[in-house]
Formats: sequence, C-alpha cells, structure tokens
Amino acid sequence: MNEILGYIGLACMLALAGIGSSIGTTIAGNAAEGALKKNPEKSSSYMILSAMPATQGLYGFVAFLMWGTEGLGYMHFAVGLAVGVVCLYSAIRQGQVCANGIQGIAQGHDVQTNTMIYAALPEFYAILALVAALMI
Repeated sequence: MNEILGYIGLACMLALAGIGSSIGTTIAGNAAEGALKKNPEKSSSYMILSAMPATQGLYGFVAFLMWGTEGLGYMHFAVGLAVGVVCLYSAIRQGQVCANGIQGIAQGHDVQTNTMIYAALPEFYAILALVAALMI
C-alpha cells in the first residue's frame, strides 16, 4: 500500500504541475490570439507573457526527478500532492495575470514589465513548493 501511495504522489507531482502549466499557458495564449487581432506589432510581448506559466510544469518535473522511486511511501504521497496542487494553482493564476497584461499591451499601455513582476508573485509559491520538496 505504501508503494502505491508513493507512486500516486509522484504522479500527482508531475501531472498536476503539467496540467496547471498547460491551462495557464492556454489562458494567456487565448488572450494573445485576441490581442494579435488588435495590435499585431506587439506579438513578442504576448509570446513572452504567454510562456511564463509553463515554468510550473518544469518545477513539478524537477521535483519528480529529484525524489525518484526509492523508498516510496506516505511522504512521497504527501509531498507529491502538495507540490502538484501548488504548481497547478500557481500556473492557472499566473496565466490569468499574464492574460490581463496581454490585454493591456494590446490596448497600447506599456505594462509588460509590471505584468512580469505581478506574474512572478504566484510563481514564487511554486518555487517554494519545489524548494520545500527538495529540502525534505
């Protein structure tokens, strides 16, 4: 039973972080598609902001690789679930912040730098989850 829970935890760590990144990048990407119709000259800014939520999937993957499959048990389950859920929500919320920034840029406002700073705030919690997982 411990081994099964450990594998479930590792799966949550990887899958939830990846799902969050795909949702977050899609949210920002949808905003970028709409913004391209309004102001296509700013496409590089849209692309940068659209890619930001992808990092949470990388954090989940790094944690997955670092934990490995040796000594699977309750701790793998707990850490995997925690990292996965934090990365999931962080990526979704970061995608929403980036989507708002993309809309602002399309409307002619110079908000790329501020948006990147605001988008770094939810990412900070994904980084904390990764660091905590590596310190345990």
